[in-house]
Amino acid sequence: MNKTANTEAIAQKVKEIKQSFRLLMDGKTAQSMRDKGVNYRLNWGATIPMLQQQAREIGKDYHLAIALWKENVRECKILATMLMPAEEMLSEVVDIWMEQTTQQEIAEQASFNLYQELPYAGEKAYQWMASDKELYQYCGFLVITRLFMKGQEPNERGINEFVDQALSALQSQSISLRKAALQSLQRFAQLGIIYERIAQSAMRSIGISL
Repeated sequence: MNKTANTEAIAQKVKEIKQSFRLLMDGKTAQSMRDKGVNYRLNWGATIPMLQQQAREIGKDYHLAIALWKENVRECKILATMLMPAEEMLSEVVDIWMEQTTQQEIAEQASFNLYQELPYAGEKAYQWMASDKELYQYCGFLVITRLFMKGQEPNERGINEFVDQALSALQSQSISLRKAALQSLQRFAQLGIIYERIAQSAMRSIGISL
């Protein structure tokens, strides 16, 4: 298949997927999101399990994921995070997706479905935790939490950096960021007794108990 034909095939697939969202439409879910101030240009209200099922049926597809992400539609972006093969995603592409992420839900889905699986997930997590952008920090803590859950232990420099960023986030005005940071510290503490003591000592320094 030549490049033009392949591009046309992907465009047709995107069109079919977008049409399928009409069948998955859940007006109550979409309205509930709007009521909570979550606004997308287009939101069919499809549930995550519905999109997961669709992703399983389609299978991993780099070019389709790229094309879906470009659509300013909630379901397209979430499905893109499910279809993108983590091992094929370049760091530069991750940076572009992050720059284009404006909704917390998309940040969460990308972190859980994709970013935690990246070969360089830890590197991105530390980079994002140190960002001055709240949504980047939020993603960083979500990803590092998942890595801790997989038993990945940070080195000494990583420990110091993580603890510093977590303590800073715990004093943020953002409830969701504080929650993400606390959860990451809890998972960090579960890596072993030394990590638990480090976490407890750090949190005591700002008047919080683990």
